[in-house]
Amino acid sequence: MKKNSLILVKPHLTEKASILQERQHTYVFKVLPIANKMEIKQAVEGMFAVKVSTVNVGNFNGKLKRVGSRRGRTNDWKKAYVTLSEGEINYTDEL
Repeated sequence: MKKNSLILVKPHLTEKASILQERQHTYVFKVLPIANKMEIKQAVEGMFAVKVSTVNVGNFNGKLKRVGSRRGRTNDWKKAYVTLSEGEINYTDEL
């Protein structure tokens, strides 16, 4: 098992993520591409001391980029949508 701090790369802060946080108590994180749902759930529960209800993940392919005559590709990445349990709504200020 990987360390909790290594699984969660960083929070994914967008307008959509802010709306999900306010209305559905769902938080969005960029995570390691090799992490599974159980590892993500344990990492969030361990780092923030909250109870997680569900975890949904999305895999995203890197985009093709070009700088001058050179072509390249950005890295593939994974995004996790973590929904807190009903009793944990009071702890949302800590996340």
